[in-house]
Amino acid sequence: MDSLPNLLEGLYVTLILTFVALAAGFVLGVALALGRVYGNKIISSICIGYIEIIRGTPLLVQLFILYFGLPSVGIILSNISAALLGFSLNSAAYQAEYLRGSIQSIPSGQMVAARTMGMSKLKSIKNIVLPQALRISIPAWSNELIYLLKYSSLAYIIIVRELTYEGKLIAADTFRYLEIFLIIAIIYLTLTIFFTAIIDVIEKRVSIPGIGTIRGRAPGIL
Repeated sequence: MDSLPNLLEGLYVTLILTFVALAAGFVLGVALALGRVYGNKIISSICIGYIEIIRGTPLLVQLFILYFGLPSVGIILSNISAALLGFSLNSAAYQAEYLRGSIQSIPSGQMVAARTMGMSKLKSIKNIVLPQALRISIPAWSNELIYLLKYSSLAYIIIVRELTYEGKLIAADTFRYLEIFLIIAIIYLTLTIFFTAIIDVIEKRVSIPGIGTIRGRAPGIL
């Protein structure tokens, strides 16, 4: 198909958006979760405020603020930069909540035991709590990967030439809307199944017997 190279270019941008946002969101999410659970009142309040604001507003609105709103105060972002920043900041709030739930599912006695053995609070978190919490949150984290993959299609609104945007251009040129968007849907479905299978294998390898998992965000939350 003549349109295949363009679709592959769009797919490449989609994957970049997904994995960069997932990684950046993870780093910020860990900081937010630890700040919320173990920070003092001020730090905890800041983390809670950030999480609630991000989770309480649509992702699409956040993208509009970054791309269309910030230039009014002198901050101009390229469309790809706005998309990466928006997806990362949004994902961080959700990943923080997944990790917070994982941390709070770990018996508090483990932290107490570590402290009585002479470990500092920071070392106790780093060596005892965090490794377990990260493994417990893998199912929710895998959901976030799938959500980001699908929500990356929103980037076409700010003219990022990801998979959906390229498909829209091709469909407009060829008038083959049904065929093009069916192909795009199949691509998303195939990637979803592929990534889910990989995460399932990882989850089984690192699972902690006797400790439950944390579920991800409900579908459809933008």
